[in-house]
Amino acid sequence: MPTAFRQSDLEAYLDEALPAEEMALFERALREDRALMRQLTAVHARRNAGVHSLGEIWRRHRLSCPTREQLGGWFLQTLPDETADYVAFHLEIVGCRYCQANLRDLQAQVAEDQKTVQTRRRKYFQSSAGYLRSAK
Repeated sequence: MPTAFRQSDLEAYLDEALPAEEMALFERALREDRALMRQLTAVHARRNAGVHSLGEIWRRHRLSCPTREQLGGWFLQTLPDETADYVAFHLEIVGCRYCQANLRDLQAQVAEDQKTVQTRRRKYFQSSAGYLRSAK
């Protein structure tokens, strides 16, 4: 594990923008390397002091991330091709953890909604079964 990290690595760590495996390695390095901890503390202090680069502002406000509606449209395959291609690139190549979590949440909502609909239909059927006439 290298002891010198790039400024962009430190910023990505603070933004929780690294893949989970890299986050774990970085945290292990932080526990073992006091110089790295001081370096990270300095970056954090500078950011909180209001000194920001254009790249930091872009990352912090997630300006390249698709909206939740676009993620839902991508999941439902209703987006125009160019937008769908960008969302796929953002999720699969860039590997944005924030957007991947958003997508998982949307997928869970759809699965939950389908389960709720099935439960409701079953209850309707059970409550009205005695009132239905046979088609004889």
